[in-house]
Amino acid sequence: MGWNRKVLRVDLTAGTCKEEPLNMKWAQEYLGSRGLATKYLVSEIDPKVDPLSPDNKMIMATGPLTGTMASTGGRYTVVTKGPLTGAIACSNSGGYFGAELKFAGWDMIIFEGKSPKPVYLYIENDKAELRDAGHLWGRSCWETEETIKHELQDPLVRVSSIGLAGENEVMFACVVNDLHRAAGRSGVGAVMGSKNLKAVALRGTKGVSGIHDFKAFMKATTDAKKVLADNAVTGQGLPKYGTQVLMNVINEMGALPTRNHRDVQFEDAGKISAEAMHEKRESDGKSQLVTNAACFGCTIACGRISEIDKGHFTVKNSPKYWGASGGLEYEAAWALGAANGVGDIEALQYANMICNEQGMDPISFGATVGAVMELYDMGVLDSAKIGIDSPFGSAEALAKLVEMTANGEGFGKEIGLGSKRLCEKYGHPELSMSVKGQEFPAYDSRGIQGMGLAYATSNRGACHLRGYTVASEVLGIPVKTDPLTTEGKPELVKAFQDATAVFDSAGICVFTSFAWTLADVQPQLDAACEGDWSMDKLNEVGERIWNMEREFNNAAGFTAKDDNLPPRLTTEPAKTGPAKGLVNGLATMLPEYYKARGWTPDGVPTAETKARLGL
Repeated sequence: MGWNRKVLRVDLTAGTCKEEPLNMKWAQEYLGSRGLATKYLVSEIDPKVDPLSPDNKMIMATGPLTGTMASTGGRYTVVTKGPLTGAIACSNSGGYFGAELKFAGWDMIIFEGKSPKPVYLYIENDKAELRDAGHLWGRSCWETEETIKHELQDPLVRVSSIGLAGENEVMFACVVNDLHRAAGRSGVGAVMGSKNLKAVALRGTKGVSGIHDFKAFMKATTDAKKVLADNAVTGQGLPKYGTQVLMNVINEMGALPTRNHRDVQFEDAGKISAEAMHEKRESDGKSQLVTNAACFGCTIACGRISEIDKGHFTVKNSPKYWGASGGLEYEAAWALGAANGVGDIEALQYANMICNEQGMDPISFGATVGAVMELYDMGVLDSAKIGIDSPFGSAEALAKLVEMTANGEGFGKEIGLGSKRLCEKYGHPELSMSVKGQEFPAYDSRGIQGMGLAYATSNRGACHLRGYTVASEVLGIPVKTDPLTTEGKPELVKAFQDATAVFDSAGICVFTSFAWTLADVQPQLDAACEGDWSMDKLNEVGERIWNMEREFNNAAGFTAKDDNLPPRLTTEPAKTGPAKGLVNGLATMLPEYYKARGWTPDGVPTAETKARLGL
């Protein structure tokens, strides 16, 4: 539908909701969602603002393809300054919330200030009002969604909320919609909690209108869906196995970070893999995986719906966790499993459910527990301090620590700081496997060299979704590159980063890029939106967004020194697998990357680059 041309500005301090027109000049330059919301944010806040102060703002935004019949057009983003990192934060979520916001007639919501008491925002088409949420404060995301739907007597209301983690300002708290979809990284849920904003509830019945060229749009989306269906990854692998299809693949490559990156292969990877989710359990004869699931408008359906073993120690006395719920994705299974040496898939599913229930990023949580287990192994921490024996491989420790962190109890408060602050506190900053304070995802950059550069230069801290070179280095999409060499990786990383900025800003899922290139997205945007949306323009838009985010971070105090990796990855060679003997070659790649970007050797966009991009 292109754009609704409407922004809702919510002043939480004053308790007001006001409509204003969307800046269409910016829409032509930054497209929507991630790009456009970031443009609004950086124009309105001081880059040095305390992320948890009332002066920070938080924006929920859709893209021009959100809510349309473009495949995966259900995405929305939460943009703010992130408390985990102090950098620009943009977290992307699927489910149905984003499409509903579009159906209600809005492109984005800007939250500013801080409410004097807990509130939630209710939107029904053009009507928007803040309502008391005192009775919801202290409740989980699951309870909040159920309660709001019951109060409004409308099961079709879409709810996005925070749980206890967001209320307690856990540095990696997330915003959960549709029970188990999440704007997951960088602590956006903590920002929401700091504003006393418990939830946003939406009901939109306006539907879709305003497609620029409807006939061309129908053809473009139909053609693009066929590309997804015919592709082995998006048409077969992801529907059957989800992102978990990668567990055994990455392990065999020697790039599965294990026990806080001490190792690059996990001996129990097979026990926590997609295949293991399909296997029948001895205890009850059922498989953990119940079915796959899709977000709004998605023709891939990579989501997992799982059912835990009711006799497992984590839930045998807790029937509320016995039902079918959001299942393990690859990143969560890795972070809760291999990162800690835990090979108990039922314990992983339990921890995953707690993260969904209370609104917590399983990647940062699991990776932080990995650091805790290493500190325990070294004798820096003990059971008296932590509250439980916490050696690598302990499913009992994982289960106990996820409860403590979600509830803000005991040592859980320290885990809630994230690994950077925790490791600094206990005198071993080098054990935090993070960039700019954000924990690594599930790829060891000694075995996949390009990902090391992607992590180091990611504007939101370590992230796989800002430049997923795994597609090229592992899966051969769109071209196969050697994962063990640094050659050509600076240009590859830049190309992926710029293209991903466009996918995100369009309002579609980045997983489509396993099959689509920008050339598949371009006809859809060109038909949906007014104006010129040529390939040249889209490439420029992606580059403009990336440089805008970089400029914000530089103004916030980040420098080239922050484009780094922990010493473990650059000085300790991989012990096993194809990458045995290798470290990451960041020092070789980074200067070439800056040059490819049109930045100075200090990582600052040059005047020429800024002029070319209109920054």
